[in-house]
This record gives sequence, C-alpha cells and structure tokens, in this order.
Amino acid sequence: MKILFPIAVLFSFSVNAQHLPKFTDDIAMKLAEKPLKCINQEYPNKTAHIINNEKEAILTPAALHPSFYGCFDWHSSVHGHWMLVRLLKSKPDLANKKEIIEIVEASFQPEKIKEEAAYFTKYEISANFERTYGWAWLLKLDEELMTWDHPQAKIWHQNLKPLTDEILRLWKNYLPKQTYPNRTGVHPNSAFAMAFALDWARTSSDRIFENQLMEKAKYFYLKDHKTPAYLEPDGSDFFSPSLEIADLMRRILPQKEFVKWFNGFYDKKSIANISEIPIISDINDFQTVHLVGLSFSRAWTMKGISKSLPENHPLKKQFATTSDKFLSNALPMLFQGNYGGDHWLASFAVYALSEE
Repeated sequence: MKILFPIAVLFSFSVNAQHLPKFTDDIAMKLAEKPLKCINQEYPNKTAHIINNEKEAILTPAALHPSFYGCFDWHSSVHGHWMLVRLLKSKPDLANKKEIIEIVEASFQPEKIKEEAAYFTKYEISANFERTYGWAWLLKLDEELMTWDHPQAKIWHQNLKPLTDEILRLWKNYLPKQTYPNRTGVHPNSAFAMAFALDWARTSSDRIFENQLMEKAKYFYLKDHKTPAYLEPDGSDFFSPSLEIADLMRRILPQKEFVKWFNGFYDKKSIANISEIPIISDINDFQTVHLVGLSFSRAWTMKGISKSLPENHPLKKQFATTSDKFLSNALPMLFQGNYGGDHWLASFAVYALSEE
C-alpha cells in the first residue's frame, strides 16, 4: 500500500533508515498538539469502568477521573501528560510552552489527584483498573517529575504523590500473586510494565520494589529460549512481546549474562521477522493503527538493547540501524490518521525519539 505524505512532513522527517530523525523544537511542537487537543476532550471515551449498580451507570468520564478523563481512555491521558512534561523538561523554549503548563497545572490540582487515587478503593473491583499498563505510565510520569530539577516539577511531583503511592501499593500487593506473565502485544504486556516500574524503582531508590521486580522478571523469563518471534505480530499489536522481554532483561542482568541469555532467546528466523516494517492496511481503523505504535516500540526497545550489547556483538549495529528504520517509517503516519491514533501515538513517538 502506497501512502503519500505532505511535502512539509517529508521535509521535517528524514526517511533515510540509516539516520535517526532529528527531534527538533518544531517537531516537538507538532507532536505536542496531539495531547494538547485531547487531554480536555471527554468524548468519545472508553472508560473501562466496571458498572456495579445503576447509580454508577450515569457517571461520566470526568466524574470518574477528574485529572485523566480525556484522550479516549485513562492510560492515554496519563502518558499524554507524561509527554507534555517530557517536552517541557527537554524543550524549554517551545512556543506553546505556556499552553502546556496551563494544561498540566489544571490536571495536577491536589483535590483532583486525591480523587484519582480514591478511585482504586472507592468502587467494587476497581483495584485492578489499568493493571498494569496504566500503572506503568503513571510511574513513568512520576519518574519524569522526580528527575526534573525545576520548582514547578517539584510541586507537581508532590501533588501526584497520593496517586503514585496508591499505584505502588497495588503493584506491590499484586506482584507476588502474579503467577504467569502476560505475553500479549497490547496493554496487559507484563514485560513492558515491569521495565517502566523498574526504572521508577531505581530512580526513587525503592529497593524493595526493585528486588520484587527483578526476582519476578527472572522467574518469568530467565528460562525463555528460542522465542517464537517469527509469529509476530498479532493484528492489533503495538508491542513486540519478545522485544519487550529482552528490553526488560537487559535491565535485570549483567551484560555478560544478558548476552548469553539473549543469544539463546532469538534465532535468525525470529530476528528477521521482527525487523520487518508492519503493514498498515487501514490507518483509520482504531485497532489496525496500533501497528504504527508497534514501529515506535520496536524502535525504542531495539535502541535500548543495542546499547546494552557489547561492541563486538553481531546484532548491536543491526538493531541500532533497524531502530532508526522503524522510527523514520512511523513518524509521518502520525499526521495521516484520525482520533484512533491521535489520542496516543505522539507519546510513543516522543519516547522513541528522546529515550537514551
């Protein structure tokens, strides 16, 4: 399928698979428009709230989630906020900086965040809401604030604390009971969430949570061998199940042990398959557009894995080059679809572009 891109977009994004597209202020502004538009857009909305009685049936998204009601669903709103914070932090001269600050400030009002935290105990069966994809992005948002030495960031970090503490409590309770990992290519994927959680645990010096995650990761994945990545992807994947596992294990294992594990994890057939650009048959379909996100997540996982491999490893350069290829291919598609991609894809793009 041939897709034609506007000249301006092609000019902004290098499509040369050998070179990483430049994350300029202009591109950052264009990407920022996506969450800025949808964070206060309540409908359409996929609440994922389990209605326990008729009184709950009339609750609106904003009534359930006063901070994170927009962008179609809770987790997309959360990582939309993460993206805006990342841009404020890494691109301090953006022309739309004032608008971004106003949006984030309104969402991080203490009373709203307290209500967000209360949601997880206020309703029956709400303790597993957004487990663990949304939880992971909430911790990534908090990590971004923790690592930003700015007075406003310190206030936002403190305001977010009741919700962060609640997510942490839920995760620490859940992890020992999680017998099996979710190996899907969509939201419930365990390896993706655990990688983000591990980043947060190390940043916040939570050694208990860090050790929990490391031990569970080894229990889940250390014996994995010859993963069938030649079967990826499923029709609506935005994660590569195998690459998410490898991206987690590089964080867990010393380099020598990781290389030994990694060499047994993939075979040539699977490497060839996960290096192929996903075919997007209908970018306007809310599920098929997930495959654009797959290119972004493959880009950031391959980038991270490449950096973790020793200089003499045969896949180090290949993964770095392939990462750039995925990124260059996916970026123009951000401006070709509809709300099915607009409400979330820019966050994936920013993470892939800026994660070191």
